Amino acid sequence: MGLAGQLQRVMRLGFDWDTTDISIMLLAKVAKPFFGTAKIVINSLHVKGDLLLMPILDGKAILYSFISTPEVRITVAFGSGGSQSLPATELPGVSSWLVKLLTDTLSKTMVEPRRQCFSLPAVDLRKKAVGGIIYVTVISASKLSRSSLKGSPTRRQPSFAVDGLQEHFDDKDLQTFVEVELGELTRRTYVRPGSSPQWDSTFNMVLHDNTGTVRFHLYERTPGSVKYDYLASCEIKMKYVSDDSTIFWAIGPDSGVIARHSEFCGKEVEMVLPFEGVNAGKQLAVRLVVKEWQFSDGSYSFNNFRVSSQQMLNGSSNFLSSTGRKINVTVVEGKDLITKDKFGKCNPYVKLQYGKVLQKTRTAHFFNPIWNQKFEFDEIGGGEYLKIKCYTEEVFGDDSIGSARINLEGLVEGSVRDVWVPLEKVNSGELRIQIEAVSIDDYEGSRGSAYPGNGWIELVLVEARDLIAADLRGTSDPYVRVHYGNLKRRTKVMYRTLNPRWHQTLEFPDDGSPLELHVKDHNALLPTSNIGDCVVEYQRLPPNVMSDKWIPLQGVKRGEIHVQVTRKVPELQKRPSLDPEPSLTKAHQISSQMKQMMIKLQSSIEDSNLEGVSNPLSELEALQDMQEEYMVQLETEQMLLLNKIKELGQEILNSSPSLSRRSSGS
Repeated sequence: MGLAGQLQRVMRLGFDWDTTDISIMLLAKVAKPFFGTAKIVINSLHVKGDLLLMPILDGKAILYSFISTPEVRITVAFGSGGSQSLPATELPGVSSWLVKLLTDTLSKTMVEPRRQCFSLPAVDLRKKAVGGIIYVTVISASKLSRSSLKGSPTRRQPSFAVDGLQEHFDDKDLQTFVEVELGELTRRTYVRPGSSPQWDSTFNMVLHDNTGTVRFHLYERTPGSVKYDYLASCEIKMKYVSDDSTIFWAIGPDSGVIARHSEFCGKEVEMVLPFEGVNAGKQLAVRLVVKEWQFSDGSYSFNNFRVSSQQMLNGSSNFLSSTGRKINVTVVEGKDLITKDKFGKCNPYVKLQYGKVLQKTRTAHFFNPIWNQKFEFDEIGGGEYLKIKCYTEEVFGDDSIGSARINLEGLVEGSVRDVWVPLEKVNSGELRIQIEAVSIDDYEGSRGSAYPGNGWIELVLVEARDLIAADLRGTSDPYVRVHYGNLKRRTKVMYRTLNPRWHQTLEFPDDGSPLELHVKDHNALLPTSNIGDCVVEYQRLPPNVMSDKWIPLQGVKRGEIHVQVTRKVPELQKRPSLDPEPSLTKAHQISSQMKQMMIKLQSSIEDSNLEGVSNPLSELEALQDMQEEYMVQLETEQMLLLNKIKELGQEILNSSPSLSRRSSGS
């Protein structure tokens, strides 16, 4: 056998494995004429065949495979095993079905020329790889022709000319592309013409294990049609080695071996693969780069460096139980998302599932959306994956435009993982996800409860600039709708401007909820238009320190909003009153003003004065929001008062020993 053109030494061994010391129970659903489910117990297994061993890479690894399909025998029983088992004749054919299943699996994975790899590293770092990031580049192909590739028989044209000339005539208009497959993740190159196409397409791929198979499928595009004809395939297998390197191997010419060794992450490996089952000379050139290996303890290797988690330094595990930490997941942005809409529109949103908890982003309106939305989950042990599904919002039902999963095992506190995750089951699309593990103490502190008596959020909406025009006259009537948990507030409307100034202060009880701003264009008669969104990050602000910042608006081409946000803590600063007047008196005044606006509105409607309708409506909305604001103020003051009463009672108990003993005695 050949290894890159050299003589390959091999060893042939007889393999005969027979065991009765097993008990594997399968639960199977049976079809008619039987009903229900059956317990199938495998109590013996026999595999016999000839093994082929091939050392590669100067003895760094051994490839092994069966020379031909091995003989397989399986003995089964039914029931719950042991003395309660029923004979196999109760369900005839089950044993032969299991034999066929195992035989087919062996044939597809480790019967010549399919081979498995056993690595022999000089150093064992005792690291368990649980995933990796691989960049795969499809470079080019050579000597492609319809007559020699695995196409549909109807595609092959009869030759009436001299051999070679007719082939040249048939293949000069050949248009091909390559589909790259890794697990459930697939990507496609562009279509290129000719018998030696040049693609140079690179794809970001994700591996969810320490081994994987990258498959390359060659297709021909039929001119003037959406039909694609399958032509041929080839594949590369890869495996993480415990000395922090990676081995790649593939089927070479004449069923030989092509093997490469990447000593560290970031090192490029280039391979020229023959297409399987076709005439010699038809080859595909590819390049692979392992960008990162991820390990079960939270560490990861990239670019010849290993980043260690804290537990590697102190020798103890940092992976806590489900009540020990919180997981913060931020869906930042997406790119190159697909659309199934016939008009080419894309309205994407993302659903996250971690354990039984589901979260959803807002809907964006671009192929490269920006969400910047953070979600919190309770950490779950046992290697639970974060499942991601991306959809596009449609009128008659939402369409899936890809999915992915991320292994959250071994996250390290204080370190944010920022990754681009390619979407599976589609040909295009990636999501940028940021993941952070936070201990309960840090988490509570970030939500405000680390300070006794809790507190409130003071948000000042100062101004905005360079907003988009929502009206035909080239201006907007902007106002801001603020969402904080279940609470909703809004500013006054600033008419006919793209640079509004509100200077309006809103307050909310500090419970850690997301603080979202939605800039709207006011319209008295038609639905309001959205002219930008953003999220105000405040959770990690120090107490009573104002953060002054301009925040770019998302979902639009331009626009920024100027805000000032402060986390007020009553123990460190006495809370000022919003108004010198009592809140209840102010609420009565608002109610009176609302009645007056209703009278004006009714009068404008009776007079058919449409222009006069706009101002009363706007004033009514503003008064309603103001009334809600004072209700929140009352609730906040009540909460602070109750906390103070509790603290005062505790101080009295602590200062009086007799009361403390009496309280503990009761």
